[in-house]
Amino acid sequence: MRLYSWNVNGWRAALRKGLRDWVAESQPDLLCVQETKADPERLTENERELPGYRGDWAVAERAGYSGVATFARADFPLLQRGLGNPRYDREGRVLVHDCGDFDLYNIYFPNGKKDAERLAYKLDFYADFLAQIEARVAAGRPVVFCGDVNTAHNPIDLARPAENAKISGFLPQERAWLDRWEAAGWVDSFRYLHPETQCYSWWSQRTAARERNVGWRLDYFWVHRSLLPRMRGAGIAAEVLGSDHCPVWLEID
Repeated sequence: MRLYSWNVNGWRAALRKGLRDWVAESQPDLLCVQETKADPERLTENERELPGYRGDWAVAERAGYSGVATFARADFPLLQRGLGNPRYDREGRVLVHDCGDFDLYNIYFPNGKKDAERLAYKLDFYADFLAQIEARVAAGRPVVFCGDVNTAHNPIDLARPAENAKISGFLPQERAWLDRWEAAGWVDSFRYLHPETQCYSWWSQRTAARERNVGWRLDYFWVHRSLLPRMRGAGIAAEVLGSDHCPVWLEID
């Protein structure tokens, strides 16, 4: 299976910029998108559907904000929308699907740049999310999770680590949560397979950063260590345009 994750920064905008052509060319088995900023009930059928795929959506209460959608060729059952906590679920950030012998979490993790309150919200989300997926593994269900994590883990994961050491997205307390994920047995698939590769998945639109490749790696596929023998590849499709993020991918048996 090849799985893709992409923060599209607006579903309608991504459609206008050729998302369907990219899907037809890349042929993902599963496509997880974040920051859809769309309610499928307010989309036309043509806007809502991807030919050949079954889609599920999680929608924020606030119009034009957040949101995720998962599209699959196979009929993978939807297990849940959200984490089961209204504090997070009103923002439409989580979809969970049963992919046969593992659960797939498609997540748009919060951004903490606005203020201290939003940073605290982001860190609380990290904590509650880890507790949930740990419980799933303890119950015998391996987990893969993907999405825009909104944190670069290590200095190799952004172009200018020293200049951003006090900016949300690279704060020590944010990075420490990714350390905790690793300590609990979760593996960053790209970094596991490409330990020295400096490659990014997001670039600021304000400073022509993409042209200069001054970016951050904010988008990930994490797998539980029990799935490592089945992992066949992971990468970043930096050549794909249409958003300030690019797709990332995972291949797994």
